[in-house]
Amino acid sequence: MRRSIFTEDHEAFRTTVRKFIAEEVAAHYAAWERQGQVPRELYRSLGELGVFGIQVPEEYGGAGIDDFRYQAVLREECARAAVGLGAETVHTCLVLPYLLEFGSPEQKTRWLGRFVSGEMMTAIAMTEPGAGSDLAGIRTSARLSEDGTHYVLNGAKTFITGGAQADLILVVCRTSPHDPENRRAGLSILCVETDSPGFTVGRKLEKIGLRAQDTAELSFSDVRVPVANLLGAEGGAFAYLTHNLVVERLGAAVNACANAVAAIGFTREYVQERHVFGKPVAAFQNTRFVLAECAAETEAAQALVDRALELHASGELTPADAAKAKLVCTETAGRVIDKCLQLHGGYGYMREYPIARLYADTRVSRIYAGTSEVMKTIIAKDLGL
Repeated sequence: MRRSIFTEDHEAFRTTVRKFIAEEVAAHYAAWERQGQVPRELYRSLGELGVFGIQVPEEYGGAGIDDFRYQAVLREECARAAVGLGAETVHTCLVLPYLLEFGSPEQKTRWLGRFVSGEMMTAIAMTEPGAGSDLAGIRTSARLSEDGTHYVLNGAKTFITGGAQADLILVVCRTSPHDPENRRAGLSILCVETDSPGFTVGRKLEKIGLRAQDTAELSFSDVRVPVANLLGAEGGAFAYLTHNLVVERLGAAVNACANAVAAIGFTREYVQERHVFGKPVAAFQNTRFVLAECAAETEAAQALVDRALELHASGELTPADAAKAKLVCTETAGRVIDKCLQLHGGYGYMREYPIARLYADTRVSRIYAGTSEVMKTIIAKDLGL
């Protein structure tokens, strides 16, 4: 089906991104996967390309364009080449909305210029060994000093994407004692500069997929964080996190659908070139039927995510809408990519083929930004159940 969601400006951006990926990323990506992270130079190049500054207001060095469709284009082009851009997604889709929505004018002046250029990379630290989807269970704590000038931060975080290379990390912590009657109260966000004494990057975690995107354990031991680095109001973190989960889940839906589309493209090429029993794999009825099913299912998911992008652009995308898009698109991508890998036979299990990378990279989409089970809970609640 013809898509109508993108304008000429979006397509011009697509051309630029596609050229950049072909020239600066694709040939090096396997080496970056082995290294477990992309080089910092890539982030500076993305800054020069303008990727980090699309949504940032002009007074802070950005383009001032509040349009998530540019991120959708970027996700689609990465999927088309079966590559990633390290922690770029966290930097622009997760952290930036917090800085723009809740940062003070002084904080924006201090950080956004370096954010846009790629000189300063960011991450967000929510998950802990004992607190994943249950954010109210966070134990990392911050105590305000007696003179009121700084917080003293202690605790540990895990599964932090971009944590090993970040210069500034938004740390969700408890700034008041745990209240059993209101578990969501008392959480705040402190922006921690990673050259602070007491901050340590622990293990770099070995993941099944997304291997060029560093993921690390972090620890905080009496880290002094200036009061000026408190993001928003003390105790307001839970509401802030809930607010931003809508766009985070939209991004997950976009990415999963793009991966499914790319998988069908790679598989279509493979089955036309690969011969068994004296004829192309594409000549078998099963191959044609499987890819037909995949194409139909993926287009249905694409229609849903495109509608979600339209609703987001008009400010009408609800948490339940975002949950539906994420659930449908990530589950669809899982099924479609699995079928496409099967059509590759044994070669589909080899990492030299892009389908293997898509298979491994996509699996986590049903876990991060809220599991599929959490999405069902949100949707059921919206139904009044």
